[in-house]
Amino acid sequence: MDTLINVVEDGIEELNKTHVTNLLLDLFVAGTDTTSSTLEWAMPELLRNPQALLKAKKELDEAIGKGNPVEESDINRLPYLQAIIKETFRMHPAVPLLLPRRADSDANLCGFKIPKGSQVLINVWAIGRDPSIWDNPNSFILDRFLGSEIDVKGRDFGLIPFGAGRRICPGLPLANRMLHLMLGSLINYFDWKLEGEISPNEMNMEEKYRIAVHMATPLRAIPLLV
Repeated sequence: MDTLINVVEDGIEELNKTHVTNLLLDLFVAGTDTTSSTLEWAMPELLRNPQALLKAKKELDEAIGKGNPVEESDINRLPYLQAIIKETFRMHPAVPLLLPRRADSDANLCGFKIPKGSQVLINVWAIGRDPSIWDNPNSFILDRFLGSEIDVKGRDFGLIPFGAGRRICPGLPLANRMLHLMLGSLINYFDWKLEGEISPNEMNMEEKYRIAVHMATPLRAIPLLV
């Protein structure tokens, strides 16, 4: 924001206060809704997989102590928590078609001709559910990422929730840190049960499309002090 304000004050005609306001609004909406959406999907997946939740609690207890705050420096010592976030990214990318791209020259991709000027949408939701890439793609399986070098930084095209290349989402570092800190804290501070004593298998896991993809029926879970 400081840089943008300095640019405006320097009198550059291509940018004014209205542009800055709209840009910051885009950044705020994109950065908050997508992060909350990913967290909203991670929690029900864990509630539907109680053994995974117990393993995550055990890892946090051994690494930082039950009920202690999760710090950024702890993330590298929590591989199981990292696997939870990656698997959530795979199954529930917040922006399933990423942001539109435009081809700046004619290109051929896997036998398909992409003319210059074409708008290109990358279906990362379909990539994450592709059985030729992932075993049991519709199942929440954390072991697929344990001991794996796959990350979400645009180097592994099977898992690109933030895109890749020069146009990769600039919010990746912040979102990745915040998701680990928030989810780790929720797991480490509390036990959880579903409102109304419903069974985890009875949760509605249908999707609702807004700016980001949310649960059609919002998760309602009750925290219990550990």
